[in-house]
Amino acid sequence: MIRNEKGFTLLDMLFVCGLIGIISVIAMPRLLLARQSANAASAIATMRAIDSAQLTFALTCGGGFYAPKLTTLGIAPPGSNQAFLSPDVTSADTVTKSGYIIQMTATPFAGAPGSCNGVAPGDAGQAFVAAADPTEPSNPRFFATNVNSSIWEHTATLFGLMPEVGDPLTGHVIR
Repeated sequence: MIRNEKGFTLLDMLFVCGLIGIISVIAMPRLLLARQSANAASAIATMRAIDSAQLTFALTCGGGFYAPKLTTLGIAPPGSNQAFLSPDVTSADTVTKSGYIIQMTATPFAGAPGSCNGVAPGDAGQAFVAAADPTEPSNPRFFATNVNSSIWEHTATLFGLMPEVGDPLTGHVIR
């Protein structure tokens, strides 16, 4: 008597599932590392965008002074429909983007004039600090920038350590 066997056996299915499991275990750490690298690249690009937006704000709208908050950079100047920075970064004073918490501040300067997009006199700053801190505890890459336009990296937050002008005491410049 000849049997006509079609399909898979349970042993075949177990072998395929085991093989997929082994490949997943090998690939998962690399996938997570690639994701962290992509998020870090996005954070660096955001720091560069903030530098550029702050410089544009100071030269065109702030009378030589810098915006005090991220939301300020999201307000377009009169006669323009384009804000200084994109809405994904200016929706709040502290935003989460690509696995990083982005924040920016500028110490108000009493002699600062009002800006063309609504910053009150005395609210703009002579300099600023922006930082990107990871949301995942396993990510050791923290970034910050200031009026000097250099982007710094460290293994701990730089937001409280970064001066508005000059170099922080810790970290290194990204080239």
